[in-house]
Amino acid sequence: MTNATLILATATTSPWSINTAVVMVACNLFAIAVGYYAIKNRGVGPALPVQVPAMFTGFGVPELLATTSFGHLLGAGFILGLSNAGLL
Repeated sequence: MTNATLILATATTSPWSINTAVVMVACNLFAIAVGYYAIKNRGVGPALPVQVPAMFTGFGVPELLATTSFGHLLGAGFILGLSNAGLL
């Protein structure tokens, strides 16, 4: 009985498609842009191992991990919300 109740309580999501990928990428880019201006002490940790544009000077590994983690949380919320609303 409880297993059937739990199955009914789970959210139905849309299967992985290009639309869900676009939503996730957009949320990650938004989170990186917000994090770039919101993080006060940038560049304290190790630097990125790749060449970055001049705009991201001082944007290192900790900042990238923090902003993309936040972006994935935003993306998961957006994908669940849009799929439950029938828009995705």
